[in-house]
Amino acid sequence: MPAVRNMRFFSVETFRLGVDNLRLHKLRSLLTSLGIIFGVAAVICMLSISEGASADEMRMIQLLGTRNIIVNSVKPPDSQQVTQSSSFLVEYGINRSDVDMIEATVPHVTHVVPLKTVSFRARHGVHQAPFNVVGTTPDFFEVVNIDVGAGRAVTPADVAERANVCVIGEEVRKGLFPFKDPLGEILLVERFPTAIPFTVVGLLAPIQTAGTPARGVEERDLNREILIPFSTAATQFGETTRRIGSGSREFIKMQYSGLYVTADEIEHVLGVSTMVERVLEHNHSKQDYEVKVPLARLKLAEKKKRNNQYTLGLIAGISLLVGGIGIMNIMLATVTERTREIGIRRALGARQRHITLQFLVETVVLSTGGGLVGALLGVLSAHFVSDLVGWETIVSVWSVVLSFALSVLVGIFFGMYPAMAAARLDPIQALRHE
Repeated sequence: MPAVRNMRFFSVETFRLGVDNLRLHKLRSLLTSLGIIFGVAAVICMLSISEGASADEMRMIQLLGTRNIIVNSVKPPDSQQVTQSSSFLVEYGINRSDVDMIEATVPHVTHVVPLKTVSFRARHGVHQAPFNVVGTTPDFFEVVNIDVGAGRAVTPADVAERANVCVIGEEVRKGLFPFKDPLGEILLVERFPTAIPFTVVGLLAPIQTAGTPARGVEERDLNREILIPFSTAATQFGETTRRIGSGSREFIKMQYSGLYVTADEIEHVLGVSTMVERVLEHNHSKQDYEVKVPLARLKLAEKKKRNNQYTLGLIAGISLLVGGIGIMNIMLATVTERTREIGIRRALGARQRHITLQFLVETVVLSTGGGLVGALLGVLSAHFVSDLVGWETIVSVWSVVLSFALSVLVGIFFGMYPAMAAARLDPIQALRHE
């Protein structure tokens, strides 16, 4: 029991000696730990920026739906144009035969949701602005996972009755109804040469991802969409849409501007997308469509996220390495400076392990203290970057724990050699050292 008590006392005394020596040289201890402080802060800050950027991209992709295959009508570069003075007609895109064949031949499909962009401008009173007016079905709200913040969505009854009703996004509300509740109000949708009135029955909940509106309909801004029943879009607007450009007017003829094809299980998404592409290749002689698979993009984004984390972690970890080298350099100089002290301690009965422990305590205290300060600085830096630049940053617990653990390991690893060098000094030679 006395031996155990003496060993505990000596361990506490050794720890106190190590800390006291650091306190005697405050400025040197601070400068020595700066490498660890900035290394840990750099790791946390860089990983938090990477995590925030990845999370933003993930949310946008997940909004598109991981079980969805998005098919868009795309104007081909060599499309034939029927020109009349400054106007021309362009015909391209997805048609009814594509939809019928997908529904009839492609297995594991639960929804085929059509989209039809019929106008690009709307007004209410003195307020008017360019907004996309899109015809769709009630299933659209389910497959795209968007919520109606007020009022209701488009219903099957609206489609059956070809009702002149609409659900608007948040930016549409701000642009056309800045000072009133839009529910029950009438807005006018441009249809050359007149306009068609629609009653607002619903308001989409604002959709945000890291300060940037999420893009769900053909990756357009859902907050700027006016959604109407697909049957109304087909009967009242027909297949030709007018778009006014700089110095010209373009008339676009298409039956569908896009489709959302939903698979029953995630495992079937890639297979369904391949079969959808084959159907479109069979029905189209030109590349006037595009197929996007959010699931494939999600997997690619996850892989990119991992690669970014490894790269940024490695780059920031170099700072920790430099900090560790700085600690070892200072401790080796300290061993030379305190050679006579080491000789006196050995002459008084201290063993090699006690000398090793004393110097190791000093390096671990330096690295641990630097790790704690660096972790705090890294978290504050991440929030500062978010507030200053507007980037989303996510400080994860694992990045803080990992950075702090690395700082402790760096202290142990780079402090071991100076500690062992001090313990190996010959007591007699150490006492003669000047």
